Amino acid sequence: MEREMSCSPSNVAGSVAKLASLALPFLLFLVLSSVIPSTVPYFPMNFRRVIFCLAEAYDALDPNGNITIKWDVIQWTPDGYVAVVTMFNFQQYRHIQAPGWTLGWMWQKKEVIWSMVGAQTTEQGDCSRFKGGNLPHCCKKDPTVVDLLPGTPYNMQIANCCKGGVINSWVQDPANAASSFQISVGSSGTTNKTVRVPKNFTLKAPGPGYTCGVAKIVKPTKFVTQDGRRTTQAQMTWNVTCTYSQFLAQKTPTCCVSLSSFYNDTIVNCPTCTCGCQNNATQPGSCVEADSPYLASAVNGPGKYSNTPLVQCTTHMCPIRVHWHVKLNYKDYWRVKIAITNFNYRMNYTQWNLVIQHPNFDNITTSFSYNYKSLTPYGGINDTAMLWGVKYYNDFLMEAGPYGNVQSEILFRKDPSTFTFHQGWAFPRRIYFNGDNCVMPSPDSYPWLPNASSQLKSTLLIFLFAALTWLLINV
Repeated sequence: MEREMSCSPSNVAGSVAKLASLALPFLLFLVLSSVIPSTVPYFPMNFRRVIFCLAEAYDALDPNGNITIKWDVIQWTPDGYVAVVTMFNFQQYRHIQAPGWTLGWMWQKKEVIWSMVGAQTTEQGDCSRFKGGNLPHCCKKDPTVVDLLPGTPYNMQIANCCKGGVINSWVQDPANAASSFQISVGSSGTTNKTVRVPKNFTLKAPGPGYTCGVAKIVKPTKFVTQDGRRTTQAQMTWNVTCTYSQFLAQKTPTCCVSLSSFYNDTIVNCPTCTCGCQNNATQPGSCVEADSPYLASAVNGPGKYSNTPLVQCTTHMCPIRVHWHVKLNYKDYWRVKIAITNFNYRMNYTQWNLVIQHPNFDNITTSFSYNYKSLTPYGGINDTAMLWGVKYYNDFLMEAGPYGNVQSEILFRKDPSTFTFHQGWAFPRRIYFNGDNCVMPSPDSYPWLPNASSQLKSTLLIFLFAALTWLLINV
């Protein structure tokens, strides 16, 4: 039998009492929340890393960026072919820095590399099946190729080779956004129908991060002579496309962002343990203090030649920190200072760059000592900029120490319809350093306008205390 609903005074009073018993703790929580500046749930480091990694499997600011490997067979030989292999970096802001790229693949038959120009394999392999003194350059089923160093003799060079594996980004330096070498392959077949394209391509730059697809045969490349009067073409061409994922490159972030402003004394540092935590008890040598008497021996210790980072001990433990400071406010303009600090004692950065997303980049006036180029990853929305150093002035970010920083200022023109200092609008939405997404502070910790925040807090407190008093009197 269903229970009847009753609206008698006693039932109503009981319901109100129950609601009051729940309302009082809730209001007390709201009061404490308004007094305590930050009540943000804490997520364990592993959970934050998962979120970070999933977000970096796709680069929203360069959705079409990739490295394309073009393999042009230019000549047939008695037992194989001669080819020119070129890597084109079609990424807008991500480049390959020293110690450079490493390219690998697997042959499908019993191919060997007779000779190379502009590059070399790291191992020769077992060439015992060849008799006599003329042995192949490499007999491995899965060769690994590296670029030659600058200063290589001219008879061992071809165009776009011998830069130590360094390839600059497409926007920053298009003239040096490619790397090439020539390879003479034997035991491979001598026609388009008998040659088998290699498989399982790998690209390290210099570590993991790139995933390469299968080689696809395409229309032969055409070459135009310097005078433009004659065109030749390759005998056969195949392409391999490699894309980057920050998740594959490293399990933890490599840079972070700190914030400050002229209207608030608060300096918002990088989140604690962004790139790791200080733990010299279980991981000795994970960091070194700037004033340590053993700094020189630590820098030259184990890991010097393996590019193992040795960072300065900080709360965030990141090799790179980018600081965004809202410096000045004028009638029609506002000014920002951007500083990059290197905390890695074993790494300096040549051809570094920043990519910053902020809505006011559609109305930038001056970048004082950074090169600037607008990026438009979303069609007509111009809110992303690429910044990099001026050559011979600040394009070289030195290792950690007194000279391990670069800085500049940017002047923006205000748009009255959008400009504000409220709710952290003046701070960037995201920042990339050398193509890797930097970890931003939590939005609730951004420097706020003092007057606005105190007024809002006072209004909220008055309302909450009034509601609390009413409940205490009437219930």
